[in-house]
Amino acid sequence: MASDDIPESWREALEPALTTPEARKLGGWLRAEEDAGKTIFPPRGQRLAALAMTPLDKVKVVILGQDPYHGPGQAHGLAFSVQDGVKVPPSLVNIYKELESDCGIARPATGNLTPWAKQGVLLLNNTLTVQSGNAGSHAGRGWDAITDAAVAAVAERGDPTVFILWGSHAKKKGGRVRALGSGDHHLVLTSPHPSPLSAHGGFFGSRPFSQTNVFLEANGCGAVDWSLQ
Repeated sequence: MASDDIPESWREALEPALTTPEARKLGGWLRAEEDAGKTIFPPRGQRLAALAMTPLDKVKVVILGQDPYHGPGQAHGLAFSVQDGVKVPPSLVNIYKELESDCGIARPATGNLTPWAKQGVLLLNNTLTVQSGNAGSHAGRGWDAITDAAVAAVAERGDPTVFILWGSHAKKKGGRVRALGSGDHHLVLTSPHPSPLSAHGGFFGSRPFSQTNVFLEANGCGAVDWSLQ
């Protein structure tokens, strides 16, 4: 993974992470996996979409995911998002249910969250690639250093930011916000993951979308239009 691959607004912040042994091996390992005939999602050109669509200086909200969807045609580089025309996955169905309950926004027909990303919502997975049909298969291969550095770069800015952490994995990664001692001017919202396995344990009713907008407006940052219209 070369620095030239990283979108310009993120390059300086992520440069140190790209020099780690794991990160240096990542690009070569991905190429070797593809040369061996393995299908990797999302396809090349979309793996850094979250960073490309949401420049560092435009981030208002961070939503952390674990790794991309591993079904054909689903993942396109944004956490929890799928391409237009693809069936909305169960976790995103539950996110939409909470959005409707929280903000009165009717459930969108599309699972494509690009409009959120373009408004400053960084939809960042911890691991940015996955082998087809094999969830979690690229964990520990070098993405962690890069995405940890991205979270740290956002947290270290002076701009008030909302970190939405769903599930234990996101909470652990989002702990960097507090560990950096820079969390006093940020809002950190935590709840169980929206997966059908855990959503009824406190995700439903957590009201992350309205809380986010109250905080953003109070800090003069402008609310997010969650409607996906």
